[in-house]
This record gives sequence, C-alpha cells and structure tokens, in this order.
Amino acid sequence: MSAIAQLSPTSLWEIFYQMTLRPRPSGHEQAVIDYVESLCHAHQLTLRKDTIGNLIISKPATPGMEERKGIVMQGHLDMVPQKNADSTHDFESDPIQTCIEDGWVTAVGTTLGADNGIGVAAALAVMTAKDIEHGPLEVLLTIDEEAGMTGASNLEAGILQGDILLNLDTEDEGELYVGCAGGIDISALVDMQWQPLEGNYQAFELAVTGLRGGHSGLDIDKGRGNANKIANRFLLENYDKLNMKVCQFNGGTLRNAIPRESFTQILVPVENVPAFESAVTQFKEEVTREYGSVETNLSIALKSIDAPSRSYSDETCRKVIHSVAACINGVSRMSQEFNGVVETSNNLAIVKTEGDQVAVKCLTRSLSNSARDALAAEVAASFKAVGAATQLSGDYPGWKPNPDSKILITMIEGYQRLYGVKPEVKVIHAGLECGLLSEPYPHWDMISFGPTIRHAHSPDEKVEIATVEKFWVYLLDSLKHAPLK
Repeated sequence: MSAIAQLSPTSLWEIFYQMTLRPRPSGHEQAVIDYVESLCHAHQLTLRKDTIGNLIISKPATPGMEERKGIVMQGHLDMVPQKNADSTHDFESDPIQTCIEDGWVTAVGTTLGADNGIGVAAALAVMTAKDIEHGPLEVLLTIDEEAGMTGASNLEAGILQGDILLNLDTEDEGELYVGCAGGIDISALVDMQWQPLEGNYQAFELAVTGLRGGHSGLDIDKGRGNANKIANRFLLENYDKLNMKVCQFNGGTLRNAIPRESFTQILVPVENVPAFESAVTQFKEEVTREYGSVETNLSIALKSIDAPSRSYSDETCRKVIHSVAACINGVSRMSQEFNGVVETSNNLAIVKTEGDQVAVKCLTRSLSNSARDALAAEVAASFKAVGAATQLSGDYPGWKPNPDSKILITMIEGYQRLYGVKPEVKVIHAGLECGLLSEPYPHWDMISFGPTIRHAHSPDEKVEIATVEKFWVYLLDSLKHAPLK
C-alpha cells in the first residue's frame, strides 16, 4: 500500500496515501479532517472551519506575486463507499487497500477515493510546499459532496477572498470543464401488504451481479446495465406467468452510482420450479447477448434459500414491478449546444425493502434546470401512479459557462505551452459543486480539471499515474500565471 507514496510527485502522493489510511465515506469525514488540521498546524497554515464543517486554508502570495488574482483551490473530503459483494471492507474503520497495476493506482475490491482524494491531495501539497510561485491562495475543502453536496450548499458568503475557483474534481487529463449538470433526488415509498404463504413453495435468491456500474453522470451514456432494471425485467416477464411471489427487494446502494448488483428473494410453486429455472437460464442468455462486450462479467444466478412464512401480496408486488418498469432510466436527451454531451438523464439507483415498504431512489441530472425538473416530475409520476408517496429533494443548480473567463484563456495558453496541444474545453454531465458555490460567490471565475480517473463510484475505480504528474505540473503553471488584479 505504501508504494504509492513513492510515486511522483511525492508530496501529492504521500498526502493521498495518508488519506487512504483514514475512513472518509460521506458523513464520516472526521478522521481525514483531523489529518488536514494536523498538516496545517505542522506547516503553520491558517485554517478555519465554517459553521457546516467545510475547511478553509489560506496562504499569502509568494514575493513578487502579490498583484495576481487570488485563487481558491477546491475539492471535497468525502468519497463514495462501494465494494464488491465478497469484500469484508468496513468503510467506517478500514484503510483502503491500494495497489499499482499497469500504470494505474487502484484498490482491492473497493472504491479508491481518487475522486476527489487526488484533487484534495494536490491542493494540500501546494499549500505545504515552500518552492512554488503563486499569488494569494485559499483552499476550500467541502464535506458530504457525494451524498448531498451539503458542504457546498451551506457555504457562507464572504469568508473566502479569492476571485478564481479551480475545482480539482474532474476525471480526464487534458480537458477543462466550464459547465456542469444540476441534479435532484426522487424518493418513492410503496406501502406493501404481506400475505401468509399458502401451499408448497421453493424459495430462491435471484442475484444480478458483476455489472460495471459507475458514475451516474459520467457513465450514464456508456450503455451499461442497471441491476435494478434487469432484475425487474425478469419479474415483469415471469411474475404472473409462473405464479411467483416476492418477499424482498435489495438492489443498489447509492443514488449517484449506477447499480451493479440486485438480490431479489422469490418464491415459486414447487410444480413451477423447472419452468422457473429454465426461464432464468433463457433470460441470462438473452441479457448477456444484449449487453455483449459492455458487461463481460454479468452474472444472473439462483441460490436456494429458506422459505419464509409470508410474501408480499400480489397487488402490492405488482405496484413495485410495474412502476419500476415504467421508470425512465438512462439518457433522456442529448445536449443541443454541446455535441456528444448528455443533457438530461435519470439513474434508477435503489430498489430496496425497508420494513413494510419498498423504497425507490433516483437521481435526475440535467444541464438545464427546467429539463431536470420536468424529467424528475415524470419519474415521480411513475410511482405516484401506483399510490407511492414520492418526494423531490436536494436539488442543486447546474453551472453555466462563462464566455468571458480570463482563467480559461490563461489555462488554454498554459497547456499549449507545456504540452504543445490545446486542451479540450467541455461541459460535464455530473454534479460538480461549482453551480452551488457560485450562488454565494457569483463573481468567481471558475474552471474544473483533474487527472484521468476511470470507473469512479465503483470498485473498479483507478487513477492513471502519468496523468497525475501532468495535472500537478499544469496546476503549478496555472498558479504561476494567474491573471493580474
């Protein structure tokens, strides 16, 4: 694990390594906050904490750089806690097990936390360095970005002095992001009725596993399977045909991760078991063929389990099956302004038994706030139609591109000077904090960039080592050439 601390640039990687040793899932960032506080104390940096718990670090300009505009480097402290089904990792206590494979840093069976740990480590490495040229600097480290953008939503106006925000939270080196999608959460609760199990039934767990999953914004257009949709499709096709019953749904874990796994407990009349097993085999062949090379590790498997004494009533179970089937999932519309960019999408993230209810959670994203709200209303209608209690919450705005951005010009010129090519300027179908941060600081000139990270929000997450060094060199160049006041 400690081998990553020897990578270049060592200051950045050493800090990232220290972060991997400390738990930091959303809502449980205290250990990494304590580490940042100790780092600031050791390097005599000014550190403040706002009322919600965000950290703000400041450092004066190096001699001769006082007339540069102040820059705020920004990232989030938390990470997405996703692991493979066979992993025993406890995200609230265990260190991330890192390893190096073919030029990438990854983790063993869990998310790595390069999103946004590399960006945070870069900002802290700048602040603790003694040999970097820069104007007035601040670092803003927010809490709870992945679960609800709580830190960004509650940032106070007037406590940061900079004019430029460098968000270090995107995942393709050589690309500069100047806009992002907003989002809104949709929750539905379906009241379930139970009925005693009468007759001779055999119980099974239908497990849909091995899907690639990924970021519900960045990967929503990759054609990947949604475990909730796949499992529900089987139920839709076979529930009535085979007189099945269901006693538990358990699919997906996080609203901003494409669900990789689903486990449904199904009861089948004994006389229909051969037909049921045949239907599962045929269904697996069909789905595997449809997803082809996209989902090469897809598994649809049965496991015998102990039969319970009750199941959901047919009426309430059909409500879940039909509403999940009707729920829009994936890309709804592509952008008319930005070629190849998703405008609006929905992720059917969670379908899960919770006591006497089945909870469904979705995350709708869009570059357009009105399109976001329209799609969210359609998604909610899928569940309202069956009488489910629905709620829309946690909405956050998108970030509109600034055509007069001075830092954009500076960074385009800097990348050309360093690497001989122009960086790509893009908008991103993901919920960067920039839109929320611009509300208390509307004057900020903002850019988002970062190294190359793949499969964020999944246990396949990895960061390309060579791009981390390029990102670091580019960050230092951007600080050195910040626009004048």
